[in-house]
Amino acid sequence: MAGKTSKKSAKSAKKSAKKAAVTRGAAKPRLLAGGNPQIAKGVGDAPVQAYIAAMPGWKSEVGRKLDALIVRTVPGVHKAVKWNSPLYGMAGEGWFLGIHVFTRYIKVAFFRGALLRPVPPGESKQQHTRYLNIHENDELDEAQFTAWVKQASRLPGERM
Repeated sequence: MAGKTSKKSAKSAKKSAKKAAVTRGAAKPRLLAGGNPQIAKGVGDAPVQAYIAAMPGWKSEVGRKLDALIVRTVPGVHKAVKWNSPLYGMAGEGWFLGIHVFTRYIKVAFFRGALLRPVPPGESKQQHTRYLNIHENDELDEAQFTAWVKQASRLPGERM
């Protein structure tokens, strides 16, 4: 019986130490299926930057580029991380764009993408949502991306 108690105590201590390390920022966020970083829900730039920094491999650089383009295109954009995805929106207007990491690509979701011109190429099961999938060797058309971001930011967003 004493062996079981000490094993439980050791397991509990190990769990507490791991939690403390994460709180201090010593541990890297866990990657979920497909390499999507597990980042605590939060509002503002800090959780979004933590997500971008935790994106594996080439995806982190692309994430930084996307974030910079969005901020430059929409001054005062609001940011948050919900459901392990960075979201971008306008105050009181909801979210117009989200980013999610998959094994082979980054998926940018335009929540009212069906109303953008031209319509982003990736279809969705959601009537209004359209996607832009970015693979490792893709050349991002920055002019088109920023045009979509500008248009999307002017449409009513999603309330999540």
